[in-house]
Amino acid sequence: MVREDVTVTGASSLTFLVDVDDTLLDNDRMREDVRAHFVTTFGGEVTERYWDIQERRFVEFGYRDYLGAVQEWWEGEDRDPRLLAASGYLLGYPFADRLYAEALEVLAHLRTLGPTVVLTDGDAVYQPHKVERAGIGSAVDGNVLVYVHKELELDDVERRYPAVRYVLVDDKLRILTAAKAFWEGRVSTVLPLQGQFATDPEIAASHLAADVTIDAIGDLLRFDASHF
Repeated sequence: MVREDVTVTGASSLTFLVDVDDTLLDNDRMREDVRAHFVTTFGGEVTERYWDIQERRFVEFGYRDYLGAVQEWWEGEDRDPRLLAASGYLLGYPFADRLYAEALEVLAHLRTLGPTVVLTDGDAVYQPHKVERAGIGSAVDGNVLVYVHKELELDDVERRYPAVRYVLVDDKLRILTAAKAFWEGRVSTVLPLQGQFATDPEIAASHLAADVTIDAIGDLLRFDASHF
């Protein structure tokens, strides 16, 4: 836990940390697209076996391992050559088309208020690929951090991007709660009501409420530093 009176040499006064999946980009829609494409291309039964593998790996690793699941799926299907096309679809997916309205504009706006960093969970291959193809990486001049469990890496976040105060924008209350426990009064948490986790009433009932709740990421265009 970090004390509220911390003074960090060279720290910015306010740094924004912004999640990707279901915060800047409609990841639920992307998953629907992948499932529909796989059903059409490979058939429903084979697709369900892929999805079972992917869900198991999600529980095991804590992030969506799309490409790793393809490898395991392909091997389990007797190395069916048809399935090799799955990785091409995933790598070529048009992530920029799944950005929420005004997502990139929000990043540009936040950068006028303070340093802005993308902070996301995932693997070291597909998640950075997603960030770049969506245009998110270039929107923040490459200031992107990827962790397997970012809520456990907040000390590393602060080491790399020291700040007096932070604003964390994320669709998962468990992440916002962890950040509040770590930074206490040095962080303002923002919950956009987008995606399955942000709108789950059971999750809401079992975590601290965010400092700020917005209907959509684009709402941040109306915020300035005084709101935080």
